[in-house]
Amino acid sequence: MNDPRPEDSTAELGMGALFLRSGFGGVLMGLANLVPGISGGTMLLAAGVYPDFINAIAKVSTFRFTKRSILVLTGVVLAAALAIVLLAGTVKDLVVGHRWLMYSFFIGLTLGGVPLIWSMIRSRGAAVWAGVAIGFAVMVALVLAQGASSAAAGAPASGFMFFLVAGIAGASAMVLPGVSGGYLWLVLGVYVPILGAIDACKNLVSAGDWSGLWQPLSQTVAPVALGMVIGIVVVSNALNWALEHYAKLTLGALLGLLLGAIVGLWPFQHGVAPTAGDTLKGQTVAVSSDGVLKLEPTGKTLEPDDYPVAYFSPTVTQAAGALGLVLFGLGLTLGISRVTRER
Repeated sequence: MNDPRPEDSTAELGMGALFLRSGFGGVLMGLANLVPGISGGTMLLAAGVYPDFINAIAKVSTFRFTKRSILVLTGVVLAAALAIVLLAGTVKDLVVGHRWLMYSFFIGLTLGGVPLIWSMIRSRGAAVWAGVAIGFAVMVALVLAQGASSAAAGAPASGFMFFLVAGIAGASAMVLPGVSGGYLWLVLGVYVPILGAIDACKNLVSAGDWSGLWQPLSQTVAPVALGMVIGIVVVSNALNWALEHYAKLTLGALLGLLLGAIVGLWPFQHGVAPTAGDTLKGQTVAVSSDGVLKLEPTGKTLEPDDYPVAYFSPTVTQAAGALGLVLFGLGLTLGISRVTRER
């Protein structure tokens, strides 16, 4: 064992303060699930409850229930669900209409996790820096691969095992910081098929067509759901083991992932409306008779949040505003950390 396991990163907190910090992390996790390309794990790192969250999942999944693990999971899950339900429309509109403002804020929130993780590393050496390099390189590679995700999203995907693996990959994003589940599905080429199958199931249930429900449910939705359950249990337990036996390397890798995630959050980008004939999410953009952009062959109407993004050069005012929001997000995360810590 390289280092004592840092599962007591919040051991000094009372139950009330731990629940408050878990709830804060859950809100950030819920917000992250509403913002494309941002990982819920990254936000839990920023809130300083990531090791406790991983440990809680590992304990509950192996039927070792403790008051502390139940408290952490309850705080994170309930807060994340409430954030998604109550803030989905608002956050979506802000990201679509003011992407650079929101991304700047999330960079600050993400950076707030750096000193928290750094403080968990009790001694720094070669293993820590090797982990940082590995984590940073992996995250940057994923960000660079995102440029090819549009082409990958149109790749054919089928088969129970294929969607099972896709579910495992999507669930891993809930546990691993710096990785977005929707982003991984785009890279694997299953984003459109999975969302299409879910939408088909919803429409079939509404129409009362129970016989037609079997095909999308059994071929896509069920294997993805099963894969997500497997992914959460396996990845969380694997990380728990790594933190026990290779704490320096693992925490260094988590720190590297956290820093690398910022690369994908460059704020100065905005949505650009596609033109007829462009390929988007594996489908062709067409213009209907009334001038509305649609995706063929599904016929889905394109909304502003579906538009591809492009980088732009900021003005002096935008650059200053972005810096201010980064500092605000950083201060918010560090402030919550200080308020909830019992000295």
